[in-house]
Amino acid sequence: MTSDGRTRKNLEVQRSHHTTIRYTASGPVGGPTLALIHGWACDRGDFDAVTDHLPGNYRVLAIDLAEHGESRSTREVWTMEEFARDVAAVLEAESVDTAVVAGHSLGGAVAVEVGRLLPDTVSHVVALDALHYLSLFPAMSEEQAKAMAHMFREDFAAGVRGLVEGGSPAGTDAAVKDAYVEKMIAVRQPAGLRSIEGLLRWDMDAALRETKQPIIVFAIRDLVTREAIDRYGDRLDIVLIDLGSHHFPVEAPEGTAKLLAGVGTA
Repeated sequence: MTSDGRTRKNLEVQRSHHTTIRYTASGPVGGPTLALIHGWACDRGDFDAVTDHLPGNYRVLAIDLAEHGESRSTREVWTMEEFARDVAAVLEAESVDTAVVAGHSLGGAVAVEVGRLLPDTVSHVVALDALHYLSLFPAMSEEQAKAMAHMFREDFAAGVRGLVEGGSPAGTDAAVKDAYVEKMIAVRQPAGLRSIEGLLRWDMDAALRETKQPIIVFAIRDLVTREAIDRYGDRLDIVLIDLGSHHFPVEAPEGTAKLLAGVGTA
């Protein structure tokens, strides 16, 4: 049960290549559906407290991507498009007609791909501190992608530490950062490494051109550059927020829930 009394069920759906996608469903069947996608090296548990603060009539689907959390897979493809098919499999299993799809960090890229894959099902795409990081998301040259991937291959923990530090505004508690690093370096391998490489090679600009839904980015104010706003402000609705660090859904679940509950209701 959620803290507000809603039933929470842990479910799974099977895909090819011995892929089992596990997810948590809460709220009434037939209610407004919100699909939640965690970030790289994280899991659906990051949204537990967010779910507790969402309106009781919402149908919430929190999904573990392949080889994250409790989901398992032997596949060889670790692209954002393939992760989107994980999410699409859940939406199909739940017979969802219309949904808002929200993703944190790498999950924001996956959410865009879900929108592209299911244009008649996804009404809005939400990126939780995602898509605005120019060092990660716009298409890199192969040389750039190889260089960044090499950093993770050479010292995975240091690569993770660099991401956490880059997503931490000045004044972020060192213990909080250390906890994120400890959690993320434990991601299952080789999928963890392969999926960050998949993100580095994701062509966001091409994906945005083919994604027709409104895309809302809730971005930590201190982490957004003017360059990102100038580059994507005409395609992304970038809303600056002050809810903590890059991992704000964990740090400010009530505030995150309020943001999500307002999507598509205007």
